[in-house]
Order: sequence, then structure tokens, then C-alpha cells
Amino acid sequence: MASPNNVNSHLILDDVLGAVGNTPLIRLDRIAKEYGLKCNLLGKAEFFSAGGSVKDRIAKRMVEQAEKDGVLIPGKSVVIEPTSGNTGIGLALVCALKGYPLVITLPEKMSLEKEVTLRALGAEIVRTPTEAPSLSDESNIGVARKLQRLIPNGVILDQYRNPNNPLAHELTTGPEIIEAVTSTPSTPERPSSGKVDAFIAGAGTGGTLTGVSRALKKTHNKDCVVVAIDPQGSLLALPEPLNILKDGQSPNYQIEGIGYDFIPDALDRDWVDVWVKTKDDEAFEKVLELMRKEALLIGGSCGSVMAGALRYLKSGEGWEKFGSVSGKNVVIILPDGLRNYMSRPWFLDSIRSPKPTPLAEQIAKALDKDKSVTRL
Repeated sequence: MASPNNVNSHLILDDVLGAVGNTPLIRLDRIAKEYGLKCNLLGKAEFFSAGGSVKDRIAKRMVEQAEKDGVLIPGKSVVIEPTSGNTGIGLALVCALKGYPLVITLPEKMSLEKEVTLRALGAEIVRTPTEAPSLSDESNIGVARKLQRLIPNGVILDQYRNPNNPLAHELTTGPEIIEAVTSTPSTPERPSSGKVDAFIAGAGTGGTLTGVSRALKKTHNKDCVVVAIDPQGSLLALPEPLNILKDGQSPNYQIEGIGYDFIPDALDRDWVDVWVKTKDDEAFEKVLELMRKEALLIGGSCGSVMAGALRYLKSGEGWEKFGSVSGKNVVIILPDGLRNYMSRPWFLDSIRSPKPTPLAEQIAKALDKDKSVTRL
């Protein structure tokens, strides 16, 4: 697949930033078959990017543009950023290469793996209370602003308001998706409409959702249906009643990287056609299903997107327009990989206590005859 950035994977790259983006679009045929979908279900696997997530793209663009604008000055500026982790890792990659000191403010609920990766890349970490409202002084955003006031030459690139967040996706992620779909011919075995018919992504800062939607609707297919996935407990969905919790539902969700208690400026909800709310348990279930059926080592928010996508495609308008129609191309964003979540209870518990299988029973019977072997 050619790249809109003209990066040739066969060339020697000048540095790791040349390996940001240009991620594959992968058919999810086994999941589609499992749920009776006739459409082409296509996953944009962002964990193939250098830092392991979709956020590498915005980190690279925000830093490079800030340098062009004179906001970041080599040898002088200190980068400070509130993040749920992946943007921080992307920034840590860029700052390590360019020599900028980096301070990341990170809510307590975010995984240890994210902190370890950030520290490995040289970042300083400040943990903040998960329960603190985003716009309070105690939140990761509030603490970052305090540090900016107190640290000389501190600069917050601010992924929540920075226009280079959605622009990075409008200029790279969207064109990559369009090129992959339009350059893949339709065949009797694999029919294709020749265009992106639906686009599904999680809503976090809104950069990916907004930027890719702009690229698709402005330059490729104005009728492309954009579906946004938002976890229960978050306030991003429209209409507003979707965000109201029912009896027994908790406002606290464990999914990392999507959902907020405020509307980021980077999220333009006018580009979204349909909102779907998801729960933690169904998201974690779909992560494991994608791993087992498609061999994709993905992160938790990918499960949210998959759960929301399946619900939309299997019901009402989604089924009639896409799920039941051969050749329709439905693209979903898989934001990051498993690396950041291997110590999380939702993953460890499922691995330590797997469901019994016929093969496991065979192994148990076979090893019962040999007491010198220890079974895990």
C-alpha cells in the first residue's frame, strides 16, 4: 500500500518517527462471520505504529508544528502534558529524539505499563486522583497547568484543544484508509463498493474521530456514516439523554483512553451521525474475542469500539445499510495494543481462569498419568 506521506517501508528511515502511522487495514472476516455480517469489516490496527497507538500521529504533529510556530524552543522548552497515557508515550518518543524534557500527568487508574513505558523513554510522571473532575485543580489537567506556571519555559501542547490533533488524522489516518479501500479491487470472492461506507471509532479527545471523518466526508464520500463509541459514565454522546445513567449503573468506568466528563475542543460532534454507548464488561469480552479469533493483540478501548460496532451493525439502520449488505466497507479504528494492559485485572483474570476446553481436558487426563509434570 502506498503512503500519503510518501514513506517507503523498504527505505532506511532517518529515525523512529518515520515509523509513525502507515498502519495496516486488516479484514476481520472471522468476527464478521461469527456475527452473521455480510459487509467487509476492516480494522485499522494502530498498534503497528512506532509507539504502539493512534496517538503517535498527533504527538509527532503537535511537536513539529509547535517548533515551526516558535512555541517549542530546542534546548529551552519543557513539554508538559496531561494524558491517559498513549499521547504521553507518543510525546515521549518525539521528545526523546528531539531532546525536550517531558513531564506527564497521569490519572491513577491508568495502567502501570503506561507509566513504565513513559519512564523508559525518559519522561517524568506525576499521578493524579482518578476521581478528580477533569477541570479541577487536582486532575491531571489541573496539575499540568500548575506545573506549567511553576516550571520555567513549560509548554502544554494540550491535545484536548490543539487543532493539530484532528488535523494529524485528517492528513494521515483518513487518507491512508481511503487509499487502502479504493486501491483494493472488488472481486467475486471479495466484493467491494470501492469506498468507505461507514467509519466507527471511540470518542476520547475527539481528534481521531473528527479528523478521519473530515477526510472521509470532505474528500471521499459525503454519505459515509460516522459512528462514535462512548463508554457509560462518559458525557460525550448526543443526544444528551444517552449519557444519563440508569439505576445501578456506575459513573466510573475502567476502559482507558476514551470518554470524558467534559467536551474537548478537539471533538467536533457535528461530524458524527450515530452515537453508541458501551459497558466495560462487553468491551473486555470483545478484546479477548478479537485476540482469539483474529490474533490481534489489542487494548481495552478496541473492545469498546468492537462492541459498539457490532451492536450498531446488527440492529436497525446499521443492519439494513451495512451489516446485511455484501460489499459495503465498514472501517473501525483499533487504537492501541495489549502491551499497556497486561497487568490489568480484566485481562489477567481471564487468562488465569480460562474457560475449560476439550483440549485442556485431554491435557489434564494425559498428565495425570505422569506426576512428575507440573501443570499451570
